[in-house]
Amino acid sequence: MAKNPVKITETVLRDGHQSLVATRMRIEDMLPQLEALDKIGYNALEAWGGATFDTCLRFLDEDPWERLDTLKANLKTPIQMLLRGQNLLGYNHYSNDVVEKFVQKASAHGIGVFRIFDALNDVRNLKVAINAALACPEKPHVQGCLVYTISPVHTNEKFVELAKELEEMGCHSVCIKDMSGLLEPYVAYDLVKKLKEALKIPVELHTHCTSGFGHATYLKAVEAGVDIIDCALAPFSSDTSQPCTETMVAALEGEERDTGLDRQAMTPISKHFLGVKKRIIDEFKLKGYFDINPNVLDFQIPGGMLSNLANQLKEAGMEDKYQDLLDEMPRVRKDVGYPPLVTPSSQIVGTMATFNVMSGERYKMVPKEFKDLARGKFGRTPVPVEKEFLTKTLGIPEAEIIEDCSIEDAKGMTFEQFKEEMKQKGYLNPSDEDVLSYALFPQVAEEFFKKHFKQITAYVK
Repeated sequence: MAKNPVKITETVLRDGHQSLVATRMRIEDMLPQLEALDKIGYNALEAWGGATFDTCLRFLDEDPWERLDTLKANLKTPIQMLLRGQNLLGYNHYSNDVVEKFVQKASAHGIGVFRIFDALNDVRNLKVAINAALACPEKPHVQGCLVYTISPVHTNEKFVELAKELEEMGCHSVCIKDMSGLLEPYVAYDLVKKLKEALKIPVELHTHCTSGFGHATYLKAVEAGVDIIDCALAPFSSDTSQPCTETMVAALEGEERDTGLDRQAMTPISKHFLGVKKRIIDEFKLKGYFDINPNVLDFQIPGGMLSNLANQLKEAGMEDKYQDLLDEMPRVRKDVGYPPLVTPSSQIVGTMATFNVMSGERYKMVPKEFKDLARGKFGRTPVPVEKEFLTKTLGIPEAEIIEDCSIEDAKGMTFEQFKEEMKQKGYLNPSDEDVLSYALFPQVAEEFFKKHFKQITAYVK
């Protein structure tokens, strides 16, 4: 056994299928292999959060809370979730008490690792979720994220400063979250080296293979001393997903940072998930694979978004404008202060770029969400947005430009207000979990409840 083995967080149950098959894996697809996954010796199994909550309710007819209960009943390995700070798992900021209640319930249902990020790397948007997780009686591991991106203002030194803030906030570890596969191998070596020198807590690296860098980036990060890497079992790895678990285990076998994991024990698990992948692709008529595109270094769109944007143009009969859209994305991103492109900022910037291309005129039609991002409702952008762009181009009154996003969060509906709204709609005595599902996705949750009203104490038509 190596003295300092690299640990692996397995993503097949969350980001692997989110990246390649639109998050369509069901709990019944996971159950047959949970015991085998549990025996491998992973650092954690990422299995909840991200888009899984929405997809369970919207497409799979599953209660996400029940899924988590089932996972917890079958696993001893820590279950990890991805949480968008003040956004939770939705696309808006929620009031502090909704964030706190959600974190408390997730921990009680079995989340052992909270990976918490903010799309703008604004630590003010992380504070409530981090503090809530640190206060949970179950004592989960709390991990803060550096959302990695490249721009004229993003440097490794800036990311180290952010990491120090996360450590001071009480995080047990930090994760370099490279959602678009932008982190180059030698840059990764430098960043990990600097982080290891500056921090007392472990450093984890999460990347995607969209640009083709993935496996090489991990090897350089391992050389620099990274503690944990995120990998996906072969059928759900590579392309726009994470580097392959078996490949990384093999690459490090017999070396100083040998993972100590049994690659042969992963083979039957991978065979099962290959079958799952084929079934999902057939059932939902999905592509299931994506070509490596080094140009992601320029347009920076996360893998899961590329196909959605292409479909929007196709539906509008404007397939020939796809390259124009990829060219427009960096321009829009620059205008709005170089935000990292991750949910929800990636969708907001992507939609704005699509409108610009489809209308043939920049900022002729501006969605409310784009104005909100530009005026500061989601937090502080890496570069302040020019006032003339806000007031003249977007038509935002000066009085609506926000300096402190936390003031806006305080205006959000409280947990009790969401609960009361449900009661007024006929849902008497809903569980806290159902109120949280409704708070995040009101229309989707209501449709789910109508099919499963037995889960509610009473339902009045």
